[in-house]
Amino acid sequence: MTLYLIIILFMSLITFIAYSIDKRKSIKGKWRTKEKTLLMMSIFFGALGGLLAMYTKRHKTKHWYFVVINWTSLLLHLVIGYFIYTLNLFNSIQIF
Repeated sequence: MTLYLIIILFMSLITFIAYSIDKRKSIKGKWRTKEKTLLMMSIFFGALGGLLAMYTKRHKTKHWYFVVINWTSLLLHLVIGYFIYTLNLFNSIQIF
């Protein structure tokens, strides 16, 4: 479970930074990160960071598919975490 939480936190931090950089670039009118890249980061364990960036930076909140994909991904990550915890998966892997 510890490994799963580390992955979630690490990817969420990276996703938050990516959304923040994209927001800064959008304000300055510079070359932007592809939407597909931002969404894939959210899907692959970064949904928490994507949601935090969306609502704290006010970035991509008007695009319905960003809202749906980020919330759906977060829900999926929570369900996966629940099953890892309840089924004691990765019991033999000790990180700390």
